[in-house]
Amino acid sequence: MSQIHPHSPTSVVDLMLDPLSRCLDADSARRVLDLRVDPAVQERVAVLAEKANEGLLTDAERAEYEACINTDDFIAILKLKARRHLAALDRS
Repeated sequence: MSQIHPHSPTSVVDLMLDPLSRCLDADSARRVLDLRVDPAVQERVAVLAEKANEGLLTDAERAEYEACINTDDFIAILKLKARRHLAALDRS
């Protein structure tokens, strides 16, 4: 069993995604790696990031920005899992 570090939520998400990544075939894993954020979404995140850096986010914007960051982390971990899964498939 994997050890979970209490102050590292990414570790928990990482472990939660392990079973999902094992469900991917090579084509699905490559599609995950090809995921790109819509330019309009990128622009909105950039606006929120700038406002956050200036300390000007409203409570609603802060919640939206945190959701964007969490989603980006989730996608990054999923892409890492897909990359590792493809590497393992290549070795077999």
